[in-house]
Amino acid sequence: MTKRNCLPALFLLLTLFLNAAAAQKPPLTLDEFFNSVDISAVKLAPDGRTVVIGTQRADWNQQIFRKDLWFYRDNGQGGGLLVQLTQSGHDSDPRWSPDGRWIAFASDREVSAQNEEQNSPGKGSEKKHLTQIYLISPDGGEAFPVTSGEESVHTFAWSPDSRTLYFATRTPWSAEQDEAYKKEWKDVVQYREEERGDTVYALGLDDALARHAAEGTKPTEDHEKKEKQPPATPGARVLASSAYRVAELAPSPDGHSLAFSTGSISERVEDVKPYEIYSLDLATTAPQTPRQLTHNNAIEEHLRWSPDSHRIFFRVDMGSVEGKYQDLQSRVYSLDVASGQATRWAANFGGPLSRYEITQAGELLAPARLGTQVQVYEEKSASGRFEKKAGWPGTYDTLAVADHSPRVAVVYSSLQRPTEVYLAESADKLADARQITAFNKLFTERALPEGKPYRWTADDGSPVEGMLLYPPGHSGEKHLRMLTLIHGGPADADGDHFEADWYQWATLAASNGWLVFEPNYRGSSGYGDKFMNQIVPHLVSRPGKDILEGIDALVKDGIADPDRLALAGYSYGGYMTNWLITQTTRFKAAMTGAGAVEHAANWGNDDLTYDDAFYLGGRPWEAESMYNQEAALWQINKVTTPTHIVGGSQDIRVSILEQYLLEHALKSLGVPATLLLFPGEGHSLGNNPWHGKIKVREELKWLQKYAGGGTSANAAGR
Repeated sequence: MTKRNCLPALFLLLTLFLNAAAAQKPPLTLDEFFNSVDISAVKLAPDGRTVVIGTQRADWNQQIFRKDLWFYRDNGQGGGLLVQLTQSGHDSDPRWSPDGRWIAFASDREVSAQNEEQNSPGKGSEKKHLTQIYLISPDGGEAFPVTSGEESVHTFAWSPDSRTLYFATRTPWSAEQDEAYKKEWKDVVQYREEERGDTVYALGLDDALARHAAEGTKPTEDHEKKEKQPPATPGARVLASSAYRVAELAPSPDGHSLAFSTGSISERVEDVKPYEIYSLDLATTAPQTPRQLTHNNAIEEHLRWSPDSHRIFFRVDMGSVEGKYQDLQSRVYSLDVASGQATRWAANFGGPLSRYEITQAGELLAPARLGTQVQVYEEKSASGRFEKKAGWPGTYDTLAVADHSPRVAVVYSSLQRPTEVYLAESADKLADARQITAFNKLFTERALPEGKPYRWTADDGSPVEGMLLYPPGHSGEKHLRMLTLIHGGPADADGDHFEADWYQWATLAASNGWLVFEPNYRGSSGYGDKFMNQIVPHLVSRPGKDILEGIDALVKDGIADPDRLALAGYSYGGYMTNWLITQTTRFKAAMTGAGAVEHAANWGNDDLTYDDAFYLGGRPWEAESMYNQEAALWQINKVTTPTHIVGGSQDIRVSILEQYLLEHALKSLGVPATLLLFPGEGHSLGNNPWHGKIKVREELKWLQKYAGGGTSANAAGR
């Protein structure tokens, strides 16, 4: 037998071995799936020896997502100790002081507040959540707040000498202003008119510590006799005011300037004008007018300084630095502060850059996507090569660098490796990184799906790619029942990564016996700007063809059973699901969430109206034909697919009215449909973990009811 003839046999043996190994582990359950831990932040201490980690996990009893901080200290012998640093369940966004003595973080812990109507019957005190800055020592002790007042802190940063905390809040009103407003307007909301911008403050650390020490010596007062909370943090000095909301603060390494980015006061993206970068002169003690550094059609974020304090780095996820507004793959720029000239880094790279960092040497280090892989890349200068660092196949997400150490901390996952934090001696040694957390260890003890990229050719000759996730123990098998799970965005992509939540539930669907197809249709990122923008202005029809042609290819290849096809998506994935059920009757079941069925009213209700107009070629009266042509509503009479619908009752990204409209239309046509409303939830279902769990539980039931088959992996094949 020749070597060439041996290869299929070897592949078959390997597949049988892996399937047998998967069968030895117990299947993943719904409860286990939703007990996964999300890693929201990773920060390295200046010396690189300790790491602070932010996590989020479900608290089923309190019906909230707990946000906690963890602390890992390296023992210098190839190991270390991970301990929980805070336990309030409300703590996030940790920041090391540059001297390593303190960790500042944001917390919206519940506080008592004097009820303004305490003379009314049944009124006394009420609880409220305001985000404030807390400090905790890495050497131990309790965390304590250093800011207070009647406004939440929007963002904060340390000064380079660790002696000052800069922060921004909405400009506070005095008690007299607040009372006068309520007297005139009662409970009436002045839409837009009542909005106000932010104030940037400086708070001396010594003063904050002294105030905290003094607070500890005061006798406990009766709650009813406490003085009313001052509108702003005592001792904080006003640096400047902004007409807009301050999104991020970034002091220069030399301590001379404070850069900040701004955004819409209401956080609705109706125009790009509010989104710019400004700077303050820290040598000036009196309140000053910020200097505007950028004037473009981009939304700038993720500010970082070069070590020499000459350039400010920023990332653009929406809009354009170079010309008129357009949505492109995420880019990184550096802005020369003196000249105002912006330079793009990794200009020839074909995919989006995500949470980048700037090293001690002024080099760009960033996770970046190409196709289904997200790897770490490095560029030494804007004119240099953007080079991939050696690492593991899969997805590198968050990364952190140290001020005085070459060490790098990363969040990594793949389909077979759940999300954890790793510590590497340098970016050149990612392949030797040590795992320092085991938050999701349970998943390594369960049978997980295997996956691989799948490629097909669209009708116009364009290559398109997606991911296939096989039921555990069924890798490589044919004629499987298939769920097409469509990602949102559209500027996103599915790939070789681990995910366990209500939005990306492919792992659980595969564990329940479904071959899961995740198409990276036209409009997805990781395949070049041209590929991404080929959905303009054909917002759903062009990617819809890509998806249907991918399904056709899978059926033709004998992988998918044409008689057992189902469809699901949320957000833009919901747009696509709503559209596709008007284009074909081949799907036995559909699950859609937070997806529009028309675009005119959705343009008016959406908080991202600027990119809606970009994708469809203008505002509704400027592109009427395209708004109608790309709307599922006008073809809804073609639908026969039983459709399960979900939405957050307070969603302003895609109004819940779109879900009512879809359900009403299907009911009027006699198509089986059901609608679940999640109270108090916006677009992300981020308030109550039960909502996401119930969402997926009912979607699995809908699949079983209408698409046939059992609920275990053994039911994947006929």
